[in-house]
Amino acid sequence: MILRLILGDQLNEKHTWFNEVRADVLYVMMETRSETDYVAHHIQKVAAFFAAMRHFAALLREKGHRVRYFQLDDADNTQSFTGNSMFLASQTPFQRIECQQPDEYRLDVEFKSLSEHCQVPVQIVDSEHFLTPRDAVGKLFAGKKMFLMETFYRHVRQKYGILVDGGKPEGGTWNFDGENRKKLPASIHLPNSCEPENDVSHITEMLERQGVVTIGGIDPKKLPHPVTRTQALAVLEHFTVHLLPNFGSYQDAMSTRHKFLFHSRLSFALNVKLLHPLEVVNAAVERWRTHPGQISLPQVEGFVRQIIGWREYMRGMYWHAMPGFATKNYLNHTAPLPGFYWTGDTKMNCVRHAVRQSLDDAYAHHIQRLMVTGNFALLAGVNPDELDAWYLGIYIDAIEWVEITNTRGMSQFADGGLIGTKPYVSSANYIDKMSDYCAGCAYDKKKRHGQDACPFNSLYWHFYERHRDKLARNPRIGMAYRMLDNMEPAEKQATMAQAEKYLACVDEL
Repeated sequence: MILRLILGDQLNEKHTWFNEVRADVLYVMMETRSETDYVAHHIQKVAAFFAAMRHFAALLREKGHRVRYFQLDDADNTQSFTGNSMFLASQTPFQRIECQQPDEYRLDVEFKSLSEHCQVPVQIVDSEHFLTPRDAVGKLFAGKKMFLMETFYRHVRQKYGILVDGGKPEGGTWNFDGENRKKLPASIHLPNSCEPENDVSHITEMLERQGVVTIGGIDPKKLPHPVTRTQALAVLEHFTVHLLPNFGSYQDAMSTRHKFLFHSRLSFALNVKLLHPLEVVNAAVERWRTHPGQISLPQVEGFVRQIIGWREYMRGMYWHAMPGFATKNYLNHTAPLPGFYWTGDTKMNCVRHAVRQSLDDAYAHHIQRLMVTGNFALLAGVNPDELDAWYLGIYIDAIEWVEITNTRGMSQFADGGLIGTKPYVSSANYIDKMSDYCAGCAYDKKKRHGQDACPFNSLYWHFYERHRDKLARNPRIGMAYRMLDNMEPAEKQATMAQAEKYLACVDEL
């Protein structure tokens, strides 16, 4: 008998494991407190994972596979992967345990010790999901100081022949990022979302009975996230038909008029492996090829870059830099996370909107995460440990391999520039340029200091001043220091004083 362990983010029905039904194989899936409790997760995230897992177990049974499923409230559930595996091994003389390669470092360590605990051999196989192996980034940049995503992105596109012709990029350029930064015009038509309605009340009731601590809100009768492959494919089709024509242009835009704009919201389905990245990319490219008058190349290239560039790159960086990456704090930030990250109760309209959307929907798109909540935390000197836990818990698509690299690297510059070549900070000017958040805000976007001055403005300059020793020689931000040094002494003093005042009462902003 062989025990095959399936994690909650390994719901790939196309995996070769399932090509044949074998009487000597038992598939095991587990809901455990070790997974619900390592941070406080959004209630929608926990419910979606458990719902997707239960659907997947039912699918395997329908196909004739043998499945043992541990629900969280089962009496014999030891609440850990190792404990449950040991329990099963004590009941049945398994020849070996097989696991798909986990995507998180902590589980990789745990699985490597399973053989010792269970006294049976453990074989780890590929998850058959990613386009590149774990060590792809490390090998590509071996001996180099810079790990540029753009270089990696071009490598993957050429390897798979995506949007290339004779080894050269279609359209004559690899990257249309310069055309992907438009503010949402008032006149544009905003499409309806494609949202499944999953009844997960049985799961939320169980979580309450078991005392699982969660954050955020949920309508347990209408969970709006895809938890089956059929639902995920419907969301993918909706994206390519209705959203892709405007995705690239407005992927960085933010608006109070529409929560999701033209974003696909496929990240959860991808990260639990209901969808394969190549089928997602191929669907977008095929739609562009068959509807050239409706979709321009910059729209589809911007999406492709996110999936086979950024997503694969972040996974490679994770495995290259862990476990040390999890403790990086290059700027020595130690401030606690402001309380309004848990409530949205702040007068800053941009932060209030992004946080409340996150609490309501377990989702915010990448610019809301990077340039609003992440930006403010970086300016305020928040300890990256605390921001890590918040991002990992609040977003439905947050699994450590993709969350921590974006948080500590891209967002908080805690890695000192391994992933991002400069800190992603901004004043109110950028937020106003890319959104309508500043309209109606209690703070004045144009003021650095004085009554109702926008906190982003003074904190922006204070950030550069207090980190001058580590950032002044960075060629990508030389302009900021030149502007700071050319500021009138009285203006600079007033700006720094305003920032100090705000930093002393962050929770009241």
